[in-house]
Amino acid sequence: MDHQLLKGELVYLTVDDPQVMAEAFSRWSLDSEYWRLVASDAAFPRSSKSIKEWLEKELGTGNPQLFIFAIRRIEDNQMIGEIDLDGVLWTHGEAFVGIGLGEREYWGKGYGTDAMRVILKYAFSELNLDRVSLNVFDYNPRARRSYEKAGFKFEGSCREFLLRDGKRYDLIFMGILRSEWEELVGNEN
Repeated sequence: MDHQLLKGELVYLTVDDPQVMAEAFSRWSLDSEYWRLVASDAAFPRSSKSIKEWLEKELGTGNPQLFIFAIRRIEDNQMIGEIDLDGVLWTHGEAFVGIGLGEREYWGKGYGTDAMRVILKYAFSELNLDRVSLNVFDYNPRARRSYEKAGFKFEGSCREFLLRDGKRYDLIFMGILRSEWEELVGNEN
């Protein structure tokens, strides 16, 4: 039995106090580049109060369709981002994953890939899902490479989905099946 279900090589996932998570999320929302990498809506600062209220509502309902985790470095316990499984369709064994590293100094250093591997382990071995999907903007090749390292495959795109700075960008769809994940982790052991 895996007693380190939410722990990877560089990070572990936890559910923190909503106030702690809200303060970090609010601080990260001040970084418009971060926001443009994780969301298609307009970048704008969010207050920790509004985020805390949203988190308390979502986490307090026991909503079995949403699982939100803080990403913390194993080395020093620092919260560096968030990751979630959302829109879980239990009948079909499907979920959507979203991730954001809010602390820029940890971008491109493997923390996101490690967090994604941990959430996939949770999705497939604990929640018994069969498929996890995500989307990424084509102006974010670093994220796409990270997702590919975690086992995601290109599934299609929505052409010219997003308008940023006067230019149109595609929305890329990616996914991973349980069988692909099992093969991947089997080859790593």
